Amino acid sequence: MYGKQQQQQRKAGAAAMVTPKGCVTVRVGAEGEEQRRFAVPVGHLRHPLFGALLEEAEREYGFEQQGAIAIPCRVDRFVHVEHLIDRDLHGAAHHLVDLDDDAGAHHNHHNQIHLHLPRFAGCFRA
Repeated sequence: MYGKQQQQQRKAGAAAMVTPKGCVTVRVGAEGEEQRRFAVPVGHLRHPLFGALLEEAEREYGFEQQGAIAIPCRVDRFVHVEHLIDRDLHGAAHHLVDLDDDAGAHHNHHNQIHLHLPRFAGCFRA
């Protein structure tokens, strides 16, 4: 019971989080996984890796989505893809904001990104 109450409190606090200017809200989560919300810089939407995520979302949900963009991908894989996009576009990986983090808007910082393309198969169903 305590875990459910804590989860509801986290969701209530997260609902109050405002997406930062220049970002869009994206809901991420594979089937059976709790979805999380991220604020993604608008510039990432044009990147080929994000395009592949959007194509997967189109196949899964179609074009008729209400609210935030939904990506049917495991959260850890999405975060990894976002770090790769950050590294490619900005030379660093620090622009992803987790709107559902217990401590509020949390920037994910990683100095090292390792590209393991076979790991993306679950996201892209390749």
